[in-house]
Amino acid sequence: MDQPIIRVRDAQKSFGTLRVIDGLSFDVRKGEKLALIGPSGSGKTTILRMLMTLEALSGGRIEVCGEPLFHMQKNGAEVAADEAHLHKMRRHIGMVFQHFNLFPHKSVLDNITLAPILTTGEKRPAAEARARELLEMVGLADKADAMPSQLSGGQKQRVAIARALALRPEIMLFDEVTSALDPELVEEVLEVMKRLASETDMTMLLVTHEMGFAREFADRVLFFDRGRICEEGPPDEIFSNPVQDRTRTFLRKIIAAGHRV
Repeated sequence: MDQPIIRVRDAQKSFGTLRVIDGLSFDVRKGEKLALIGPSGSGKTTILRMLMTLEALSGGRIEVCGEPLFHMQKNGAEVAADEAHLHKMRRHIGMVFQHFNLFPHKSVLDNITLAPILTTGEKRPAAEARARELLEMVGLADKADAMPSQLSGGQKQRVAIARALALRPEIMLFDEVTSALDPELVEEVLEVMKRLASETDMTMLLVTHEMGFAREFADRVLFFDRGRICEEGPPDEIFSNPVQDRTRTFLRKIIAAGHRV
């Protein structure tokens, strides 16, 4: 059986006395599309930020592509990872955030090409050619020379997706990428993600409150509560016939708030 592309074992994360990840364990298969759902503060975003090495583990272990994320071998022993190891491991992973984080004084094209040129040494002509391909894919081929201030929120988020893809990650993380958008702009971003899910074999982890989209997008759904996985399974099982009372209560509240599941 193929080794999981992500393996999380007894992961723990605390901020002071607040435990936000509490003995979390799960695997992700290569190419799997995973939706992480649950109430605010349940640990969903924190685990993505840990995978991106933006937050360190307080305990436990995470492996990505068969290598420890926060540990490395040195003189025959396993020690805490240094910055060079973390930099190498980040190359496997791209992340798109809730707030686009584009550089406001750089053009769309420069926003996308900056990381490949600076971090991988890619030559500018090749980086720009790749950026234009990605802009075509996200439906923004005519915006290469635009500045972020000239874009709508949905367009900014699509540029952010193209920017993350420019580094050719094997794993993409999406953290509530539509929650900062006006409702009429949400669908254009979700359409790009649908295309990515259906047309590539990229491993994708999605934190979202868009339950209808999660149902269409995901191979598997993980329901988080208090830093643990309370329930997991295929989307139709989780959304139509959840086993745990906590999952049923959460979904009832989501439906009462007017969200489609």
